[in-house]
Amino acid sequence: MADVAALAGVSGQTVSRVANNRTNVDATTRARVRAAMRELGYRPNGAARALRSGAFHGIGVIVFELSTFGTTRTLDAIATAATERGYAVNLMPVLDINQRAVTAAFNRLSAQAVDGVIILIEAYLLDEAGVQLPHGLPVVVVDSSAHYDYPVVDTDQFQGAGQATGHLLDLGHRTVWHVGGPVTSYPAAHRRRGWEQTLFDHRREVPPVLFGDWTAPSGYEAGRRLAADPAVTAIFAANDQMALGVLRALHEAGRAVPGEVSVVGFDDMEESAHFWPPLTTIRQSFSALGQHSVESLLEAIAAGGPQPAPISVPTQLIVRASTGHKNG
Repeated sequence: MADVAALAGVSGQTVSRVANNRTNVDATTRARVRAAMRELGYRPNGAARALRSGAFHGIGVIVFELSTFGTTRTLDAIATAATERGYAVNLMPVLDINQRAVTAAFNRLSAQAVDGVIILIEAYLLDEAGVQLPHGLPVVVVDSSAHYDYPVVDTDQFQGAGQATGHLLDLGHRTVWHVGGPVTSYPAAHRRRGWEQTLFDHRREVPPVLFGDWTAPSGYEAGRRLAADPAVTAIFAANDQMALGVLRALHEAGRAVPGEVSVVGFDDMEESAHFWPPLTTIRQSFSALGQHSVESLLEAIAAGGPQPAPISVPTQLIVRASTGHKNG
């Protein structure tokens, strides 16, 4: 900064004002200082600013299972929301969910200067590992349980499953079969409960669940078993990728969709409108999920601690050609 001041013929205080975009510098002086900065390759020191202000304008995200659709879309939404608010995102994947791994991720993020942390780990993995989240940084938990004294932000998985199941019952189907997500998954568990509760509320038979792993191949295997049962006329898959596998299995078995079997997915991934037939599904707003997650964390940062106020993002039923009235 002293070199810039000497080259521009101004005081160090003036250089500081220009570097921090203060308005009390005339245009000519500002231009001369910026020219000196360019010539000398000067850049303001963000770490020094953070030490002075106590704010790093950085958010850490601890995540498990980077490859899943929901995780990648949620990460994208968090990054977008953070950038719009002037925050950088530091991603910290953990390969194993246990107390040591999560604590180590916290410690690494603390060393890299972040103001708070968003945890994106499916709940049962987190809970069963007996993880106690370390103190010292504001935290928001996404897609997890409410067993922590931190804000929890999630899509209303229960509501979405109820919308999917109710839609199929309204079309005249006697009951609805379910291809569920992994038994360790919090979102999958709540979708399963929403499906089950809707059938109970309508006093319908609750068929056994066929579990998949979120992938199209697992949906295909479940779909083959369901396609072989002529009593199956309606299927709710816990995500669109498994629904895609179900559609293939039904097609191979010669069972028309939606003429003989109606299928509903969950997520409304971009490709769902281009399945054949186009997939009826439950849309979750990943952009809203990301915005609420970041806003909750910034509120916790501003308050100097956690603000335990769970947020549930509503879902929307998107009706396409994969569902129809039951024949006969």
